[in-house]
Amino acid sequence: MLTQETKRKIDSARQILVGKVPDPKAQVEQITTALIYKFMDDMDKEAQELGGKARFFTNGYQKYAWTKLMDAKLGGHERLDLYLEAITSLSRNPHIPQLFRDIFKDAFLPYRSPETLSMFLKEINSFTYEHSEDLGDAFEYLLSILGSQGDAGQFRTPRHIIDFIVAAVAPNKGETICDPACGTAGFLISAFKYILKENKEKSLTPDERKNLMDHFVGYDISPDMVRLSKVNLYLHGFPNPTIFEYDTLSSEEKWDENFDVMLANPPFMSPRGGIRPHKRFSVQANRSEVLFVDYILEHLRPKGRAGIIVPEGIVFLSATANQQLRKLLIEDGLFAVVSLPVGIFNPYSATIKTSIIFFDIERAKKNDEILFVRVDNDGFDLGAQRFKIDKNDLPEALKIIQNWQEGKKTKSKLANWISKKKIISSGDYSLNSNRYEAVADYSNAKWPIVALNDICEIKTGKKNVNQGNPNGNYPFFTCANEHTYSDNFSFDTEAVLVAGNGDVGTVKYYKGKFEAYQRTYVLSNFKNALAKYVFFVLRDFLKEAVVKQKLGNTMAYIKLGALQNYQMPLPPIKIQEKIIREIESQEEVIKKLEISVQDNKQKIKEKIRSVWGINH
Repeated sequence: MLTQETKRKIDSARQILVGKVPDPKAQVEQITTALIYKFMDDMDKEAQELGGKARFFTNGYQKYAWTKLMDAKLGGHERLDLYLEAITSLSRNPHIPQLFRDIFKDAFLPYRSPETLSMFLKEINSFTYEHSEDLGDAFEYLLSILGSQGDAGQFRTPRHIIDFIVAAVAPNKGETICDPACGTAGFLISAFKYILKENKEKSLTPDERKNLMDHFVGYDISPDMVRLSKVNLYLHGFPNPTIFEYDTLSSEEKWDENFDVMLANPPFMSPRGGIRPHKRFSVQANRSEVLFVDYILEHLRPKGRAGIIVPEGIVFLSATANQQLRKLLIEDGLFAVVSLPVGIFNPYSATIKTSIIFFDIERAKKNDEILFVRVDNDGFDLGAQRFKIDKNDLPEALKIIQNWQEGKKTKSKLANWISKKKIISSGDYSLNSNRYEAVADYSNAKWPIVALNDICEIKTGKKNVNQGNPNGNYPFFTCANEHTYSDNFSFDTEAVLVAGNGDVGTVKYYKGKFEAYQRTYVLSNFKNALAKYVFFVLRDFLKEAVVKQKLGNTMAYIKLGALQNYQMPLPPIKIQEKIIREIESQEEVIKKLEISVQDNKQKIKEKIRSVWGINH
């Protein structure tokens, strides 16, 4: 179990290094090397205390034993020289596992300060472990400091999100499990722990445990990630971790391998020029996120299950490859979609909007509907520090998914079910559930329901406002703000202005001459409709519709087509005039009441001032 003391020690070791080794990845490598070094010595000492012999530091390698390295008689420079000699020699030690030889093969010391090294080794020396899984927990915490891997588009997946996905997929001890973009093996470790926990009442036999470990497979294109994931698995008890340095998208070497369970947070970004995949994919694309999802679906066995974190583009972008992929998912195994809040990858990326897609091939073929779950809170705030909060939708979301796996629908504000037929009939197979919200029943409406585009002209503003307004004689409008330069308007143009993004869905009425910025829609030239009537209808109802639509990776926006097709009632002009008069009358009452409230607040304030004898 990971303790606060272990966390403190890891943090302290990093702080010692940070002045000499500022790169977090290099810090991880230095601490990994030292922890493995110390751990091997601990195991040798344990064997000797039990009457056995040293296993690692033997036959000429005794001089490198950690105990000798930490001998108080050694001076700082002597310790530095011995440590340098040791980490560059241990890769040739035939008595240590190949995995550890690989670790030491590329080991180096990026600084030459005896004081820094002595302080660092002293902190590492305080770690003591009876078995490797304890060290594994410390190593997992160490790996948690790794952030974005830059151009590879990799982001460390938060532990609680990994555990949520694993619990929803629910792997069991007899299944093969793969992560085709494994990074540091977080999903594989979580799946292993989940299976052990599920079998706690009747513990696995040694043979079952060995068999289980043989069923875990990981691929990663980065040799650094492969090395770290192997160490992570080894320290959790895997004697021979099955992790391959492998280009999942371009190589065909392992194409014929299939699995019962697949778990992944694949890279979201592609190199410039895209990926150059082979031709065995069902969807032809050069975007890594599209190809990884296709790969996972293609490599599941007939009763396979999967949980994958994907960017929102997979859910609703109209690119041909995205549409083809969604069609494939709906037809072949998509079981549920869980929308996650923006900011879940803080502090590494504050703008990435993601969802989790779940496959369950057997159950999906029996269902005519797909489950959609919206998670607004994951138990942490969405700031850079990600502090814990009380609000957490994940437990309820998990219960909804588990019940759906049993064919039960859970009544919840987080969930809705959408028929596959409705999604297919959309034409682009969008997996944005808000798009399929039940349409209001207008059969009892008093007046005809019309599309906004049928009663007015809708244009977008210009990028460079004020080009036709050199003297600043009239205002320009942005998405959220109004900038007035003069009140003397000679024109009588009426318009309704709609924020296309930013303060999306905000509506303003304007009469006069103006300019509008490019992200503002301008409604004018009304037919059979009064501008102010349209304004009142849109002001009170459009924003809610836009929020439900919830388009956009980084911020919500409304597409021109969606605005053009917005449906609204259209009574006769005389009725519109009556409605305008009544609303304006009510607004005048509200304005007077607000003034009265402010006056009375001021009177209260003055009364209190008089008690103090204050005259102003």
